[in-house]
Amino acid sequence: MEVFQCVKNFPREEKYSLTDQIKRSTRSVCANIAEAYKRRRYKDYFISRLNDAQAENAESQVWLDFAFACGYLDELKYKDLTQKNDETARLIFFMITNPLKFT
Repeated sequence: MEVFQCVKNFPREEKYSLTDQIKRSTRSVCANIAEAYKRRRYKDYFISRLNDAQAENAESQVWLDFAFACGYLDELKYKDLTQKNDETARLIFFMITNPLKFT
């Protein structure tokens, strides 16, 4: 949700490119984790959806990198969001490598 607040300040010309992409990828991380957890009794499906979440999380970082490079995020906000993105990646990786704790 923090990303959603940040992108409100992006230039209007980014609405159908960077802004939409970053919104889509960050939403997808959450949606894939939710879907994985809902079907956690199927280990392979659980891991597959988490892998999708991991990929979307990596894509989200790329969009944050672009936003920072374009000057749409200040350094403090960029570092904060990058740190949170990294923590999300670690949590997803833990779930992928320890599926029996969740399935």
